[in-house]
Amino acid sequence: MKPSIMKEARADRWFTLLNYAVLSIILIVVLYPLVFVVSASFSSSTAVLSGRVWLWPVEPTLEGYRAVFKNAMVVKGFINTMFYTVAGTGINLVFSVMAAYPLSRKDFRGRNGFMLLFVFTMMFSGGLIPSYLLVKDLGMIDTVWAMLFPAALSVWNVIIMRTYFQTTIPDELLEASQLDGCSDLRFLLRIVLPLSGPILAVIALFYAVGHWNQYFNAMIYLKRAELYPLQLVLRDILVQNEVNIDMLGDAKTAAARQGLRELLKYSLIVVTSFPLLVVYPFVQKFFVKGVMIGSLKG
Repeated sequence: MKPSIMKEARADRWFTLLNYAVLSIILIVVLYPLVFVVSASFSSSTAVLSGRVWLWPVEPTLEGYRAVFKNAMVVKGFINTMFYTVAGTGINLVFSVMAAYPLSRKDFRGRNGFMLLFVFTMMFSGGLIPSYLLVKDLGMIDTVWAMLFPAALSVWNVIIMRTYFQTTIPDELLEASQLDGCSDLRFLLRIVLPLSGPILAVIALFYAVGHWNQYFNAMIYLKRAELYPLQLVLRDILVQNEVNIDMLGDAKTAAARQGLRELLKYSLIVVTSFPLLVVYPFVQKFFVKGVMIGSLKG
């Protein structure tokens, strides 16, 4: 074997080892906070308050989760967030497909002008006050619709979906279906959508994450606590530290209450993050095929 080849192979091995080392450090930095939060949520309140939790649960207990699900505000917020996520994602997908598919058709006259209008809204907007006045004039203040329709469409997702349709659905398929007497709506429902599973799954996850983490619109448009999403309830507990003592069980001392309050924060973080962590592995396989194809060209 030539010395140059041996040196090159040795350099490749060192490069691989360096990559593994750097990626391992990044993995630890990213993973440790998640492990700590989960471990703290399953530890006792005294262990959390005294700072004895580092990696594994200390004095394992479900005390925090019992406190979470005993609170009517948290349970109601969880139900509201589930509704906002499911209903909002459905509305988002319908609107996105209705916008992206016509813009992907070469025989749609004026599509470049419409695309320019869509992109214009990405660069400029009326602002917060005009948006609030619009929602108010539409009669959606303090209703569930205020959480669904103001965020019904993302232009960025429309562009990705439009590009996917352009690069994946061949024009010959449309021409063949038209020769067989297939209408545009039937072609969309029977052919385009079944062939667009990857991009629909990815875009649905994007929208679902946005709805699940939404709290700003709730702060602006909602007044009744029974309509609050889970993230707004979590914000009140983590940021404003507004925890009703009644939700903390039958704690007898102020120290125990404070410890249970800290434990409740970690438990709430796990409860709010767990559903998306469960869904993500089932959608992750579509990311490369969906997003990469959808972002090839504009």
